Amino acid sequence: MTDVKIDIQPDMTTEVTATERADVRSYLRQWAMPHVLCPGCAHGIVLRSFLEAVDQLQLDQDKIAMVAGIGCSSRLAGYVDFCTLHGTHGRAPAFATGLKLARPDLNVVVVTGDGDGLAIGGNHLIHAARRNIDMTVLLLNNSIYGMTGGQAAPTTPEGAIASTAPQGHIEPGFDACKLLMGAGASYVARVFAANPIEMTKVMMDGLSHPGFAFIELVSDCPEYFGRYNKIGGGPEMLNWIAVRDEGIAGPLSEKRFVEHIPVKPPAIGVKSGVLQREIRPVYAGVRAAEGQHT
Repeated sequence: MTDVKIDIQPDMTTEVTATERADVRSYLRQWAMPHVLCPGCAHGIVLRSFLEAVDQLQLDQDKIAMVAGIGCSSRLAGYVDFCTLHGTHGRAPAFATGLKLARPDLNVVVVTGDGDGLAIGGNHLIHAARRNIDMTVLLLNNSIYGMTGGQAAPTTPEGAIASTAPQGHIEPGFDACKLLMGAGASYVARVFAANPIEMTKVMMDGLSHPGFAFIELVSDCPEYFGRYNKIGGGPEMLNWIAVRDEGIAGPLSEKRFVEHIPVKPPAIGVKSGVLQREIRPVYAGVRAAEGQHT
């Protein structure tokens, strides 16, 4: 598999604009508010984009099952008015696999983080991808363990400061998308929380994909990663995230949209968009009659 950016399908006619943004409150458990996310955390932006994708696709709320593990990202499952399952640390893909096989009529969505999904849960994640289980995995990557005190995560960049690496992280972080492509995921995408409109479109694409869809959502953690590494709060971190996007690093480096936030192009840009898409047999017993694997 090659790390090639593939444009979203041109037949996706639903366009999300600022004037058409949905009122997503009907998809939320109002009694669960206010949320516990820290000020400036982009996980809320990710959640809104997901709910807009659900609204644009007109998915039945009673047919959506969101499965979560442990971590800041997994708290999102508690706020949505869908069928939800809060599993144990790292095991969300395993719970979701059983749920999908038992109830193939459901749209199964896993929400996980870079620690939950790539450390203790890494084995479950890659085998769900290998089997091509029909589910959508949203992995919110903020490059650190945010809920438990700012420890270094599998995606923490080499040299970054963390509570377990006060002198700088000595281990190289790995690329989640390349890992999932190597594991055989039939759909792999990456999108940045600094670009919520694109994020909604990619989520719509992933939710519509027949098979295992993995979407890495590059988010932020101003409370730990931003503070420890002197990047700043929410606005500064979103800008720091935005300029890492290979597609917009150049234009952003030549402009200043917010006066007090400096814009510096990254040394190496990161690919975003749909990186891998293929249609292949889905692991689902009820589809055996259709000539697919059981």
